[in-house]
Amino acid sequence: MANPLYDRLFGRHAGRDAPFVHLSDERRISYADFHTMAGRFASALTAMGLNPGDRVAVQIEKSVEALALYAACVRAGLVFLPLNTAYTPEELGYFVRDSGAALLVCDPGRAAALSALNAPRLETLSGDGKGTLALAAAGANPGFDTLDRTSDDLAAILYTSGTTGRSKGAMLSQENLLSNALTLARAWRFTSDDTLLHALPIFHTHGLFVATNVVLATGGAMILLPKFDAGALIDAMPRATALMGVPTFYTRLLDDPRFTGDLVAHMRLFTSGSAPMLAETHRQFTDRTGHRILERYGMTETNMSTSNPYDGDRRPGTVGLPLPGVELRIMADGAPVPPGETGTIEVRGPNVFKGYWNMPEKTAEELRPDGWFVTGDLATQEPDGYVTIVGRGKDLIISGGFNIYPKELELLLDVQPGVLESAVIGAPHPDFGEAPIGVLVAEPGATLNLEQIAAEVGRRLARYKHPARYEVVSELPRNTMGKVQKAALRDRYRAALTG
Repeated sequence: MANPLYDRLFGRHAGRDAPFVHLSDERRISYADFHTMAGRFASALTAMGLNPGDRVAVQIEKSVEALALYAACVRAGLVFLPLNTAYTPEELGYFVRDSGAALLVCDPGRAAALSALNAPRLETLSGDGKGTLALAAAGANPGFDTLDRTSDDLAAILYTSGTTGRSKGAMLSQENLLSNALTLARAWRFTSDDTLLHALPIFHTHGLFVATNVVLATGGAMILLPKFDAGALIDAMPRATALMGVPTFYTRLLDDPRFTGDLVAHMRLFTSGSAPMLAETHRQFTDRTGHRILERYGMTETNMSTSNPYDGDRRPGTVGLPLPGVELRIMADGAPVPPGETGTIEVRGPNVFKGYWNMPEKTAEELRPDGWFVTGDLATQEPDGYVTIVGRGKDLIISGGFNIYPKELELLLDVQPGVLESAVIGAPHPDFGEAPIGVLVAEPGATLNLEQIAAEVGRRLARYKHPARYEVVSELPRNTMGKVQKAALRDRYRAALTG
């Protein structure tokens, strides 16, 4: 037996002196160094008593050590559970409890606050590679014997909230991650000669399982920036050949006069995803640089499912064609819709997840026995196969690449002083693609204190979830069945953040 994901992405580079990670301080980490680092982390984790299948919850800053911890979990058969660094302790507690994590790894500065979560074991790892876990790894055996796993074994759990407010843990197998990395590497023509400019966070699919895994699959290198900063991207771009980003990256770059066609003349590829991109951004980028941004579509449960072509027509406003090996259909009322008509996207293929952790009913509802996953995203598909996302049946808001689920915000807003009820919608945003707007109805005779409400939201929820604007209305629009008509609200406030 073998360990398909580790062998194909990590282990095959053991001993290579070629650079894997270039750091912002001009240091470089070779593939050989990275393999050794992963071995030490794997030895340390197993010495702590962790066994194959145990979940490792991780809320740490982006670093090469964080990537080595991901590699170590794959190598030791542990299930990697990355968590947004913006989550509050209250939010984090649910993920630790629900997953049954055997270990929680956090930044040293958060250890005191997170100790109250009572995880079975708490270790620390900082963005500069320090902490209790780093100390344990420093003295551990680098020659860890990679554990045998099958392609069907779980490699990761990524949490994605539902409209009920309860987060769902999407179970991703070794095959899910490996097949998608290899497919994207071929589709986007990545080779060992590429250097990816990596400014994405690594706690979700885009930065970890798309960007990082594609580089590993081809043996190229990446410039690892701790976070997005337009100036840092511009400084590093002469050493890169590709950039994966979200619309915010490109709007911020276009705002900088140093970002010119000459600066990126050597670049091979710019991709965008995780949020819708405005047609105007496409036009401005092409006019400025001569490059056409390649948009694609995916989600936590499926990794990437579609992409505009590397060679051929990259159509602004569309997410391209189904990737090789991925089946896609547009359905309504249990049947495929004619080309050009709107329906719900369903996908099937080796990229599609195994189901939701500890949620068999939800899994059965969204993942059909024959392998088709009901995404809840609304789209049209042209006769030539191009897919255009037109909405999200689950009211998901994607802001700057981060998922925001209105129900979570609404549950909090509804209990604020003076609030009778609320509705949260997404509206186009020139920087983040879209952002939430909180629409509030006051109790009879009450006057809402919007500053106080915003402060409470700020205390309870991660910054990216905060509404960009609050609106107070006398009543929410409803249909004859009493359901709030969010489509009407979206139409009403469509220009609220862009006008």
